[in-house]
Amino acid sequence: MLVEIDRGSAEPLHRQLTAGLRDAVRSGRLAPTSRMPSTRVLADDLGVSRRLVVEVYTQLIAEGFLTSAHGAGTFVADIDTNTHAEAADDHHVTRYEVDFGTGLPDLRSFPRDRWLRALRHGLSRLPSESLGYVAPQGLPDTRQAIAGYLQRTRGIAADPGQIVLCSGATQGLGLLAQVLRERGDGTIAMEEPGFWLHRIVLRRNGIDPLPLPVDDHGFDIAALRASPARVALTTPAHQCPTGVVMTAQRRADLLDWARDGNLIIEDDYDAEYRFDRRPIGALQGLAADRVICMGTASKTLAPGLRIGWLVLPPALVDAVTLSKGIADSGNSVMDQVAFAELLDSGDYDRHLRQMRRRYASRRSTLLTMLGEHLPAATVSGAAAGIQLAAVFPDGYDVEELVRRAATSRVHVESTRPFYAHRAGAPPGLLLNYANVTESQIITGMTILGRIARQL
Repeated sequence: MLVEIDRGSAEPLHRQLTAGLRDAVRSGRLAPTSRMPSTRVLADDLGVSRRLVVEVYTQLIAEGFLTSAHGAGTFVADIDTNTHAEAADDHHVTRYEVDFGTGLPDLRSFPRDRWLRALRHGLSRLPSESLGYVAPQGLPDTRQAIAGYLQRTRGIAADPGQIVLCSGATQGLGLLAQVLRERGDGTIAMEEPGFWLHRIVLRRNGIDPLPLPVDDHGFDIAALRASPARVALTTPAHQCPTGVVMTAQRRADLLDWARDGNLIIEDDYDAEYRFDRRPIGALQGLAADRVICMGTASKTLAPGLRIGWLVLPPALVDAVTLSKGIADSGNSVMDQVAFAELLDSGDYDRHLRQMRRRYASRRSTLLTMLGEHLPAATVSGAAAGIQLAAVFPDGYDVEELVRRAATSRVHVESTRPFYAHRAGAPPGLLLNYANVTESQIITGMTILGRIARQL
C-alpha cells in the first residue's frame, strides 16, 4: 500500500498515517468495500509498530472511513468519494431511452455461457507455448476454424495460410492501406455513399479514396473503369448504407475489371443476415487471387471482442502479416481460442440462427412503424443486415429531426456522414433495429412521428 511516511517530519507518525489513509479513501484510491491489510502486515510494510497501526485503524473506524467485522477483517467504508473521474463520466455520457444508433448487434444477446464454455474447453487443450508471443497472423487452429466456416457459409476459397487475424475490420483496412500504398496502389475507389469510418482510416494511412457512385444495382463499374483506381473497396452482399445488393451483372463486370490487373477489397461485414432468401456468395470465391475479403465478428457477436480477419491473395500475406506484427504483435490468444471453439462446436451457427429470427421480427416491426409514423420515408435495399436506410423527399429537414429526437432521448443518425460530398447528400436516416427491442422500436418511432408532424 502506497502511504507516505516522513520520519524527518515534526508531525507524529500516527497522524501522518491517519491523514494518508483518510485521503486515499476520499480520493477513491482505496476503493469502497476493499479489504485493508492486517495491522501486522501494514506495520511490517511501513516499519512501524503494530500498536501504532491499531491506533490509526481505530481512529478511522470511529470517523467512518473504515469498517470492521469481528473475525472478517477491516474494510474501506462505502462512502461517496465524489471523485473527479465520476463527475467527468457523468458529464460526457448521454443516455437514450431508445437508441437506433448504427453498427451494433443485439449486445444483450451475446452468448455469454457459450463463450465461457468455449474458452474453458479451448484453454484446457491449449499448449503452454501458445500463451507466449504468437505469430501475428493468428493461431493456426483459429485460422483453420475461420477458413472452414467461410468455405461452408460464404463460398470463400479460404486457405488458413492466407488468413490474417486483425482487431476488427477497421484495423484490417488500415493494414491493407499501408501495404497497398507501399506497393504503389494508392488510388482506391470507394462507394459513394460508403462507410464514413473507412474513409477516415484510408486518409489516416495516406490514401484519399476516390468516391464513385452507387445505384440500385450496386457499385457503378463503368465509372470505376473510367477512373485511375487500381483498387476498389466495395460491400457487394449488402451495400453500406443503402442496403442494395450488387446484381449478378455488376458482380461479373467488377470481376472482369479485377482480372485486368486490379484488386477488390470485399467488405463482407454483415452478409450472414439475409431474411428473404439465402445470402449471395462472396466475390472472393470466384477470383481468390484478385479479391481481398474482409470479415468481422462485430456484427454477429460484439464489436468489443475486436475479432476480424483478412483473406488475402498469396502475394499480400507476408506484407500484411508484417504490418500486423508491428501494429500490436497479434490478437488476444484467449479470444482466438474461444472463437475457434465457438465455430467448431456449432454454437456460432446456433447463435446466428437465433439472431436471424429475432432481427427479422424487429425489422418487420420497424417497417410497420415507419409506414405509420414517417410515411414520407422510402426504405431502400434488401431485407438484410442489422439496419435499414430510410430516404426522404428532397428538402426534408432530417438534421433537425435528428436534433429534436435527441432532446427527447431518442438517438437516430443521418446518412449524410456516409457521403464524401455531404452538401449534395439526399436526406435520409440509418436506423438500427438489432440492438433495440420491439417495444423500444414502437416507442421510438412514435416519438419520431410526433416530431415529424411538428416539423
